[in-house]
Amino acid sequence: MNKSAANGPDCVDGIHELLDELFAIQGNISQLPGEHDLNFHVHTPRGDDFLLKLHAPGDEAELDMQVKVLEHLAEHAPGLPVSRPVPDRKGATVTNVEFRGPRRARLLTWLSGDVWAKSRNRDGASAQTLGTLLGELDRSLTSFSHPGAKRIYNWDIAQAASLLDQVDFIEDPDKKRAVLEILAHFKDRVLPRLKDLPHQVIHNDANDYNVLLDGRGNVSGLLDFGDMVETCRVIEIAVAGAYALIGSEDPVGTIGRIASAYHRVNPVTEQEVELIFDLVRTRYAVSMCMAAKQIREFPENRYLLVSQEDVWRELQHLARENPRLAVLRLREACGFQPVPSAARVMRWLERNAHDFASVVKPENERPEAVVFDFTANASYAEELSRFDGPQFDRFCEDAISDAGADFGIGVYGEDRTVYKSDAFEMANPAIRRSVHLGIDIFAPDYEPVYAPFAGKVAFFHDDAVSNGFGPTVLLEHETDEGDVFWTLYGHLSRRGCEKLTIGQTVETGEAFAEFGPRPENGEWPPHLHFQIVTDHLGLEARMHGVGVRRQWAVWRDISPDPSVILGLPVPASVIVAQDKETLIRERHLRIGRALSIAYSDAPLKIVGGEGAYLIDDAGKHWLDMVNNVCHVGHCHPRVVKAAQRQMAALNTNSRYLHDTLVEYSRRLTAQFPDPLNVCFFVNSGSEANDLALRLARNHGGNHDVITVDHAYHGHLSSLIDVSPYKFAGEGGAGCPEHVRVAEMPDLYRGRWRHGDVGAGRKYAEDVKRQVEALAHEGRQPALMFTEGVLGTGGQLVLPDDYLKHAYRHVREAGGLCLADEVQIGFGRVGSHMWAFETQEVVPDIVTLGKPIGNGHPMAAVITTEEIAATFANGMEYFNTFGGNPVSASIGLAVLDVIRDERLMHHCHDVGNRLMDGARALADRHEIIGDVRGLGLFIGIELVRDRETQEPAPDELDTVIRKLKQNHGILLSSEGPHDNVLKIKPPAPFSPENCDYFLTSLDEVLSGLV
Repeated sequence: MNKSAANGPDCVDGIHELLDELFAIQGNISQLPGEHDLNFHVHTPRGDDFLLKLHAPGDEAELDMQVKVLEHLAEHAPGLPVSRPVPDRKGATVTNVEFRGPRRARLLTWLSGDVWAKSRNRDGASAQTLGTLLGELDRSLTSFSHPGAKRIYNWDIAQAASLLDQVDFIEDPDKKRAVLEILAHFKDRVLPRLKDLPHQVIHNDANDYNVLLDGRGNVSGLLDFGDMVETCRVIEIAVAGAYALIGSEDPVGTIGRIASAYHRVNPVTEQEVELIFDLVRTRYAVSMCMAAKQIREFPENRYLLVSQEDVWRELQHLARENPRLAVLRLREACGFQPVPSAARVMRWLERNAHDFASVVKPENERPEAVVFDFTANASYAEELSRFDGPQFDRFCEDAISDAGADFGIGVYGEDRTVYKSDAFEMANPAIRRSVHLGIDIFAPDYEPVYAPFAGKVAFFHDDAVSNGFGPTVLLEHETDEGDVFWTLYGHLSRRGCEKLTIGQTVETGEAFAEFGPRPENGEWPPHLHFQIVTDHLGLEARMHGVGVRRQWAVWRDISPDPSVILGLPVPASVIVAQDKETLIRERHLRIGRALSIAYSDAPLKIVGGEGAYLIDDAGKHWLDMVNNVCHVGHCHPRVVKAAQRQMAALNTNSRYLHDTLVEYSRRLTAQFPDPLNVCFFVNSGSEANDLALRLARNHGGNHDVITVDHAYHGHLSSLIDVSPYKFAGEGGAGCPEHVRVAEMPDLYRGRWRHGDVGAGRKYAEDVKRQVEALAHEGRQPALMFTEGVLGTGGQLVLPDDYLKHAYRHVREAGGLCLADEVQIGFGRVGSHMWAFETQEVVPDIVTLGKPIGNGHPMAAVITTEEIAATFANGMEYFNTFGGNPVSASIGLAVLDVIRDERLMHHCHDVGNRLMDGARALADRHEIIGDVRGLGLFIGIELVRDRETQEPAPDELDTVIRKLKQNHGILLSSEGPHDNVLKIKPPAPFSPENCDYFLTSLDEVLSGLV
């Protein structure tokens, strides 16, 4: 589908003189394709590139439109990758010239990249970036208008009905029939709906020779505004999709990527989205009509025949697509619910489930029915994995018999044999059906099937020749709100369906069908395939029982989990694993955008963990050097077993007496110096710090807080207020009136540095100044927040005696001192259990989180009996989940592992090994400015110049990316300048892990340019 053709023999002669005369430019010139205009690439000796266009005589309004739109975009969208006009010697952007006849000359800036049609780098990201570009372009063009855009133009899809009289130009009968059907459908069903959609000027020609891609496959430019027209906005997406899908294994998926990206920057309506697929097909029909007419007029132009091969091939591919399913997929891609009624139907089912009858033998007839649960029977797990299709179901039947069960189940969402629709589907994993959409119920031959609620027989199908699976029946139902849906019953007996008629009413609990025997079901064991259907896709009783994994977000709407109707006593559905692209799109739709994704350029899908490693969906092990939450190692077996054991026995709140809670409290407080011997249990470090703030304010009656610059203490509103990392950063509201910020004691960049023996006392003087500032206003501090090692500050080790002096200043003013050990507690610093101990101080309050439960959501506040007593003022403190038996059991297991595996000593030794190795690397790599830390809480600061200490955040970003990409090591950045390599791996991080990291870091640093 290409309207452009080469414009004849080389005509570069004379262009040099014209360029020099008009623009005072000289350079190498090469001719480019063009349908009517002469186009030339100009490369100057200085390395500048331009596009020279010599327009053929024609519509002046059209040319003026092309000039005016670039001027409009220069003002309203200067960042868009489109050409910009270059004025001639007299300042004009369009000049009359004589070159093989009268022409009008324009010089434009050159856009770099490979045309889409010839690029080898195009992928899913190409379609996404194209959609984003077009969305931004059209958003900028909403205020643009021009008489030339109001033309009646045959390449405007909205005018497709006018081409019906050109269909006879198409000679091939199959092609003629296909085009006629598409245009007739457009005229009758699509055109009436277009009239009410948003209209504006659009580019209208984002074809595969007008779109440029860079080396990474992202769109880098859009050419040729000659086809602009004022029409329906959604046509922009359809035109781009028609070209972008050429050669795609999943055409609808490609269109969906464009539409989704367009929608994110320039939202479209549901009505627009529902017409995109029809408009793409119509674009192909328009192209075939136009080409047929041109071939009739210019039969010697064989190029037109070649260019139409892509069109016909892709049109045939689209003919294999279910058009209704294509619409639902495009709805989902743009964030709309695929089947608008699906959520309402499921809510109706959940509200009324208590009135449903059993599908297989009502409960009053089978009071003690035994169900064989394949999902929970571990003895079958390995054997089940070896079977699929009929083998699987024969195995199920034998298992049911061996267990003495009345019936068994097959699971919704599980992987099944790849169901073959045709060779095209088998060759394209993106559209291959393999996920079970129903629940299979295994029972004896001719077991009655009962209607769970009233309905009528809507569709019936029995095609023993093609599938051999016995009859399928769909009962139609209607909710109170008027939403129609169906229940599907497959693998029935023919005998039981003989009396069924379309439209027949079926009452709740009525036996209307039977389980089919083996001979009627391809020798499969007798079973009922039960499925909910919210949209039968026009397939009626031929409705698919298996969906496409990559399209699961759509298929689960078409056929939601039937468990709501069956009410089985065992699990009968599974979570269907999705690819990364789908998960990202789902996260953006369902989860607040403020929650970021790690390594967003190449995100990981993590499905497991072991020790110091995370494991992705492909089975690759990633060395985790940033996860201090799983302190004793990912999925430590002792912690896992403790959780499983207690969960199986009891989990309740802490108001009841329980040995584990008291024992954990005793064990935990034993790790602290006196008088820190009272616990409060909560669920997160943020909750712990919020409670600590309440304790302090209640104890002294004061409200103001002192915090250290660039600190972070939690995500609750009360803690954002005391976290300069948040309130002074992007999106922050600034420092609250009740907060005083003390200078960050940075021995590398601060006022007092390494070697200054009095640095701790000097930095603490700023704490004193904050206290004095409060006193000047007649106020006293309630609490000072500090960490024993500053995490978000850049893994900064505190100067000797800093906390000793800072605590003294605060306490003399009547305030309390808090040690935030949420990041660094539980032996990570190597020399002590708690980082505050390295400063030889005892806080008034200590907060714990993250490593306390090795990933389980638990946290604690440790304080004195005196402070705890003042908090018991009559207002009860209660936390529903804090200190529950499961959390206490997990906490005990973590303490046991730290003790038994000598993890504190391990952190000391491996941490020193790592820091010694990093300092040795600093002798070879000038970019390493500082190495600091305690135990396995380490920072490596990168600088561009050691003298000026200019931060190197971009270089660090490259280092982190290369360590991940080339070495499988996961790290992140920290510090006020984002130039500190943050190292805080799980404590089992081994000497071998350490050496591997150092070798890898050396290699990556050596490769920095």
